[in-house]
Formats: sequence, structure tokens, C-alpha cells
Amino acid sequence: MSHPADAVPGFPTARIPSYCGGLPVEVILLSQLGHGAGDHLHAEASLRQRAHPGFVDELDEPSARVASPAFEQGERSALYTFAVGSGGHPFHRHAGHRVFTAVTGSAGARLRFSTASDAQLAQDPAHFIAALHHVDLPADCLFTVRFGGGTWHQFAPLPEGNRHPVLFALSCHTDELGGLEKAPLRDDVLAGNATLATLTETLPDTVQAWLSRHPLDAASIPTTRLSLHAPPGSWQQRLCATLRGHAGRVRAVLSTWCGNLGFVVRHRPPVEALSTPPAGSLLREHLPRHHHEDTFRLRLPGDIGKHAQAGALLADVLEGFLTQRPTGVTQLMRLRNALVRPLRLRTSPLGCPVSSLLSPSREHLFAGRYPVLGQQVAADGKRAQVLLGADDRHLVFRSCVGVQINEDGVDITLGTRVQCRNAFGRFYMAVIDGVHHRYISPAMLRMAVDHVMRQHAPSALAQGVFA
Repeated sequence: MSHPADAVPGFPTARIPSYCGGLPVEVILLSQLGHGAGDHLHAEASLRQRAHPGFVDELDEPSARVASPAFEQGERSALYTFAVGSGGHPFHRHAGHRVFTAVTGSAGARLRFSTASDAQLAQDPAHFIAALHHVDLPADCLFTVRFGGGTWHQFAPLPEGNRHPVLFALSCHTDELGGLEKAPLRDDVLAGNATLATLTETLPDTVQAWLSRHPLDAASIPTTRLSLHAPPGSWQQRLCATLRGHAGRVRAVLSTWCGNLGFVVRHRPPVEALSTPPAGSLLREHLPRHHHEDTFRLRLPGDIGKHAQAGALLADVLEGFLTQRPTGVTQLMRLRNALVRPLRLRTSPLGCPVSSLLSPSREHLFAGRYPVLGQQVAADGKRAQVLLGADDRHLVFRSCVGVQINEDGVDITLGTRVQCRNAFGRFYMAVIDGVHHRYISPAMLRMAVDHVMRQHAPSALAQGVFA
């Protein structure tokens, strides 16, 4: 049985009174998203969730705890993400209250709630059906749900048997200890070992056995249907649902192409452009007649230099150039390699200022590993630098990577000089000079220094000082 379709101002809401006298279940429809947005979000967020350190895949409800309680500071709340796929998941409940906000898949979702108490179910499992209520939600919609501890719930596809995911949600446990009176689960929560699965209780065997003998008849279950822009069941709503379903399949496939990467930018020391190489730089001794020159410096504050030698820091910088390559620089190098390969120019997957680090030459090595043209390490361990570079048909370049430990911090520099050998070399530099100066060298230096900080100051990195 469905409630009549009433036009209401504000947010369409289903408020289901508790069958046993507890808190009601509230489902609030917030916004209608774009066509196919639900499947797109489910696919993309699920991929990212799977890569999270707190990922757990149990009870047909993949989840991750993304924010933990801080009991020692009086903070008892926690945040979880969870996904429900096209097969739905089993009826279950939690001891504590739950509030979550979610997006339905591109075919909609059916939310099932039963507020029968343990005493009622022990008296007669039929109370489970008597207390059952459905809430149907449209495709690609943003909604929020709130219900009390002990509420049995299940999220299922709408209509049954479709291939679209049900929903993706962010759940707030307002009190991670709510309803947990006894060990061992309470002890697990206090120890930080709780997961969405361990906080979940499935239906008792007696109720499951009763339901297997008395299959649910969805048509007989009280149902509230919410929608936006068109009345539930209208031809406009059915047409929209069809279009959203097709769009969702396409957008779900496209979303997987982006991968599961995320990016965080916090406060970091700025990369400074210097007018000339620092005094004593190896670069000053090479290519005195050059057509291009730039030097960038990143100054690290703090006491990192008190606990490491310049040579060790420089080795980590070089390793950072090799392993922490900016995505944009990598893509530009792929384009550059494809364009110049027919001209028989030198190619490399690594950004040009340090591309010679991939040279097979082992004639001169820094730290026993990195091929260089020259190196210099001060006896007091306060300064170290290496010279890199290569000769090509159109130009010659030399780069100097240096580490200088000062009283007030550490300077890490990357300088480059280029001498053009012919007209094509001058044309080539005119084309790339801007992007090299404004993006390639600064981005490569920053990523390499981030690698250094992960090795030598992980606590500073975690606090957002350098990351």
C-alpha cells in the first residue's frame, strides 16, 4: 500500500513511528542530482574506499572507518563510509543510534525498517513483519536517515533484480559506545578495533527461520514513496528513471578510468625562483654561454638538518625525483617523447632537469647508486651537490641538485642551464620555456622534497606542515 502523492514544501520526509515505543525512523530527501550521478558516485567512491587503510568487506556492505573516536579527549563519535551494491544486504541492526547521508544509485533504493523489540520478537516473530515499513527513494538522489539503536534495517534495489547499486553513504556514529554495555565488543571499541561489521548484528536464527516460512509480500508492506520534480509513479517519474538508469551505466564505467587517487594540499614552504645559481654551485662551472637558466630553492624550516647529513638528504632528494613523479609532468613527458621521437631526439619518462638519473652509465655514481656527471660533498656534512645532464642533437643541458644545511633550516635547490646547438634547439626552448619554469622544475622539486620529509620528519608531514 502506498501513501497518496502529496505536494509538500521543503524536503519530502518519511517519519515512521516506532512499533515498540522507541525513537522514530526519519528519512529526508534533500536533492535530486544529475542523471547517472548515483552510479557514478558509487563506482568512484567505492574504488577509493577500497584503497582506504580501514577498508572492510563484510556482510555485503563494504565500509571504511574514516574518522575515529578520541575517547581520551571526550570525543565518542566516529565516521564511516559504506556501500550497498545491486544485491542489497541482509537485515541487521546496531546497538547505537545512527545518522547517515547517502546517494541512491541510478535506479533508486528501497529502505526497509522494522522497529520490533527483542521482547516482541521472542514472543512472536510475526511482530517483525507487523513492524516493517518501506521507504522508496528515486534514482540519483541525496538523502539522510536517522534512527535509534536496535532498529532492524535493510537497503535493497528498486526495482528488485536491477543491476544498479543501491547507495553509497557517509554514516555518523554519534556515540561509538552507545548501547554497548558489556565486553568484549565495548573493549574492542575502546581499543580502536571496531569496524562497521563488528558493530553489526544480523537477525536472530528464529526470526530468519520464520521469514523463510513466510516470505515477504512487498505489496502488503506499508510503503512511503518520496520523490522530487515528479510525483512517484507518474509517467514523468518513470521516464526520468529510465533515462537515469542508462546514464548511470555509462557514467559508472567512465568513473573507473579516473582511478582511486585523492589529493591533499596543506601549508607548505614556497618554492622560490632564484636569479642565479647559489654561490659555489657546480652549475656555475658549466655552460657559461647558455640560452636558458633557472634555479629553484625550497627552504625547510625546523631542525631536520640537526639529525641528518647533507649527503644523506641529497640521496633522498634524488630518490624522490625517481619515485615521486608529478602526474602532470609525466603526462607532458609522454607527449614530448611522442612528438620528438621521429626526430631521433633523446627521450625519457623522467622530467628533463633530472632525466639523466635514468642513465645506464655507472662511471660516476653518487651514494653508490645515482649516475652523475660530478659531485661534491663538504667534509663537515653541511653541503652536498651533484651535477646532472645530457647532450642531445638540438641542445645540451646541465642541472645541479644541492642540499645546504644552515643554522635556521635546510635549502634544497634545483638549477638548470641549457645551451642550444642549432635553430631547432632555440625553437624548442622557446616553446617549453614557460611551462618548464612555471611548472615542471618547481613541481619536481616539491615532490622530491616531500619524499625527503616522509623519510626524515614524518610527524611534521602528518601535521600538515610540509604535505
